[in-house]
Amino acid sequence: MTLKDTFQEVASSKPLFLTIYTTVIVGIVVSSFYVFSAVYSAEDSSPNSTTWVSSPPSLSHADFHQVSNSSPLATAVAVPPPLGRPVRPIWGVPPRNKKMPPLKTFRLTKELVQERAVDNVIIVTFGNFAFMDFILTWVKHLTDLGVYNLLVGAMDTKLLEALYWKGVPAFDMESHMSTVDVGWGSPTFHKMGREKVLLIDAILPFGVELLMCDTDMVWLKNPLPYLARYPEADVLTSSDQVVPTVIDDSLDIWQQVGAAYNIGIFHWRPTESAKKLAREWKEMLLADEKIWDQNGFNDIVRKQLGPSVDEDSGLVYAFDGNLKLGILPASIFCSGHTYFVQAMYQQLRLEPYAVHTTFQYAGTEGKRHRLREGMVFYDPPEYFDVPGGFLSFKPSIPKSLLFDGEHNIQSHFTLINYQMKQIRTALAIATVLDRTLVMPPLWCRMDRLWFPHPGVLEGSLTRQPFLCPLDHVFEINIMLKELPEDEFGPRIGIREYSFLDNPLMPKQVKDSWLDVQLCQVGSKDCQLSNSTNSKGVLRLPKHSNEETLKGVFSNFKDIRVIQFSSMQDAFLGFTDQAREDRFRNRMKRYVGIWCCTADHDPGHIYYDMYWDEKPNWKPVPPQTAEEDHPPL
Repeated sequence: MTLKDTFQEVASSKPLFLTIYTTVIVGIVVSSFYVFSAVYSAEDSSPNSTTWVSSPPSLSHADFHQVSNSSPLATAVAVPPPLGRPVRPIWGVPPRNKKMPPLKTFRLTKELVQERAVDNVIIVTFGNFAFMDFILTWVKHLTDLGVYNLLVGAMDTKLLEALYWKGVPAFDMESHMSTVDVGWGSPTFHKMGREKVLLIDAILPFGVELLMCDTDMVWLKNPLPYLARYPEADVLTSSDQVVPTVIDDSLDIWQQVGAAYNIGIFHWRPTESAKKLAREWKEMLLADEKIWDQNGFNDIVRKQLGPSVDEDSGLVYAFDGNLKLGILPASIFCSGHTYFVQAMYQQLRLEPYAVHTTFQYAGTEGKRHRLREGMVFYDPPEYFDVPGGFLSFKPSIPKSLLFDGEHNIQSHFTLINYQMKQIRTALAIATVLDRTLVMPPLWCRMDRLWFPHPGVLEGSLTRQPFLCPLDHVFEINIMLKELPEDEFGPRIGIREYSFLDNPLMPKQVKDSWLDVQLCQVGSKDCQLSNSTNSKGVLRLPKHSNEETLKGVFSNFKDIRVIQFSSMQDAFLGFTDQAREDRFRNRMKRYVGIWCCTADHDPGHIYYDMYWDEKPNWKPVPPQTAEEDHPPL
């Protein structure tokens, strides 16, 4: 049927059908115009960009990093807002011929917040340029979950400009903050905490619900349906609780939560009680710059705690007796302990909504490494394919070291030392071959905390032994730091133990693989050779020295991953004593402390990378102030 025939049929129809036909045809015309305009506007901004014309696509790893690591002229797939929301798509990079609008355009206003809000909810994080990669990871997780009602507060102009050119909705906090990592607990860190309170106090009067997040957390599941289950709550907060109070996904039982409420994840409704809490919290912090924002929140919200709002919801009256507070379950709104140490959500067969990198060590580098271990951090493609390639190995641990005897300080250090010696050898071979070492999984028998404890926290679900984060033993911030090469030798790159399992790993790296099997000199087929056997495996004699390794692997420089079957007795030593000394200087700074025993002050015990060279070495705390230093 032709378009002319259609109009003639409509003209002879009843008025009702005339209205329906007209509506349908107008809709087709408008939709066609929208699709073609979307395609051509994207082509104008970049001839190489990919456009979306139907359902929202998930931003691929390659597309994401075309945005996140390229020049302001780069483009990527735009993730649109939900249907019916006429706001700029996230990851929709501005056209190359467009200048960034003046700073006043990025002020936090009611109009800006309401434009981005969906169902009257806005999700906000904030930070400075030092946390750019954390912020992009935070945004990517939300958009992959189909959540677009987000805003990022930029504490410095450098971050604001970077986010603008990457298509991330942002606003200027006018903080004039430094662009570098300020360090936990520093005066600038506390200033950042006050900015959070100011933001909450500023946004709530706009009449929207606010889900406020720290940048060092990621969303694993859309939290909005969960939060909507508690419409009567004025505030829903996460906590540092490490002992489960519930075994399902209901709110934690407030009477059993003895840990601090953690303000890294909390949800506010624009009620009068919530506004009053935000206002008084702000006034408290502005009156005393020594108060940490989280401590202040806990003090003020606990001024009154109880009774329960009702028998079923899990909410409690708090603050002034009118505010209705709920505590998000620590099993699924996870801390760094319930997620990375206890894996509480796995043991309770629950799906986690979020992980916040608390209860960790080694500063910001430790946080980043934890998220990488969990394969929830978005790194650029070059992270997965570096010059020189990678070295990995299969760790060897006797079952007895994991399970036999009591779980105590001695058995813990025996287990760690056994693994540490293999890692030390692997680091030596990595520096000889100029490769980046993929760290092995690390097993512990004792937890690490900041205070005395019996090995694991009573009531927690920590299993012994457990797969422990690398920062429990190693000083990741030092391992990644640029140390003077004349004193510490060349930097040795590292990757997390889950690196080779990451779905972001490029196929060309996975397919470029060499297995190395250690063999005993004099045994069958154990000859020095730089060629593989019929199975494609390279046989390498144990106790090889630096020159031997260089010679054998000179033919395999283009191989991306070399995996050793073991590191036990794999390396005899460096040829040059000066290089050996520099390597040892580096290794001595790579390990930290275990903390803490209750029967001595101080109660921490230093790990020693060269424990095996000291016959009388024992895992004991420093006995005097003069002994309280890393091993020499």
